[in-house]
Amino acid sequence: MSVLVNKNSKIIVQGFTGSEGTFHATQMIEYGTNIVGGVTPGKGGQMHLDKPVFNSVAEAVRVAQANTSIIFVPPAFAADAIMEAAEAGIKVIITITEGIPINDMTKAYAYVKNQGAILIGPNCPGVITPEEAKVGIMPGFVFKKGNVGIVSKSGTLTYEASDQVVAQGLGISTAIG
Repeated sequence: MSVLVNKNSKIIVQGFTGSEGTFHATQMIEYGTNIVGGVTPGKGGQMHLDKPVFNSVAEAVRVAQANTSIIFVPPAFAADAIMEAAEAGIKVIITITEGIPINDMTKAYAYVKNQGAILIGPNCPGVITPEEAKVGIMPGFVFKKGNVGIVSKSGTLTYEASDQVVAQGLGISTAIG
């Protein structure tokens, strides 16, 4: 049983055309994750990694029916990106960016909570439902499908715990780092 993301999640990448967004979006697509496009203001209408680029999250929701976002934008802009996603109706927001000012995150967290969305992060490796969706930066090969859920505050320990579960002949339903 998956939580938060699965094969039917419609995922956008905020900061899609930047180096980090491009690198990790490529890996997520190769894993089989349903990336429906990305957001980079001022670059809407283009294609990137064979996916549409939108100027705003609202446009991505309207056109691609996005319901999940992963954020790879610089720290100074990340809180605004989080709030933009929540305002547009995104219900699962995964923020990889680290170094976001604490006052910005306090404001963003309250806003997301008020919108009824779920925020994972910031400074996290993401969420993976093995064989369905990898929304983050974790090494997908570590995770095998099964019935054990993992929630961790540490990216590296998420991978290690998952590896140990798999080594015991079990598997992971969803891992949240």
